[in-house]
Amino acid sequence: MRFVMEEKTRNTAGEVAFLVEPILRDMDFELVDVEFLHSQGRWILRLTIDREGGVTIEDCARVSRELGDLIEVKGLIRQRYFFEVSSPGLDRPLKKEKDLLGAVGKKVKVRMKEPIQGRRNYSGYLSDFVDGTLYMKMEQGEVPLPWSQVEKANLIYEFND
Repeated sequence: MRFVMEEKTRNTAGEVAFLVEPILRDMDFELVDVEFLHSQGRWILRLTIDREGGVTIEDCARVSRELGDLIEVKGLIRQRYFFEVSSPGLDRPLKKEKDLLGAVGKKVKVRMKEPIQGRRNYSGYLSDFVDGTLYMKMEQGEVPLPWSQVEKANLIYEFND
């Protein structure tokens, strides 16, 4: 049952992304992520958007108004859900190759689908991203991680003293 649920949510998120990405691009926004998840007894469709210079609350409200009705009319989601539009925040998800290239030299957290070298979770500095491999600089040295095996990756915001 869990696999079926995950597959369903992944397909729904993909359909929504396909629908809204060109519209967001025309509005000068980048689609960072689409999540369709069940949390605390309710379904949530969450779009994460960004743009040069950042995203304001007004931007999120505008995108919500523009896209909420369109998603509804297209009938992509059969059950009741809450629609959220947000900015990527300080712990920005790394979803695309361009995100990884922009994160080189920064601290990141990575969770693998399956353990590599006996562990699934890695935290360190992304020293490079080449040919589908993340190179993580960690205390014990550099660790290569195949992008195809990454379940989730995020920036770790570092506060300066």
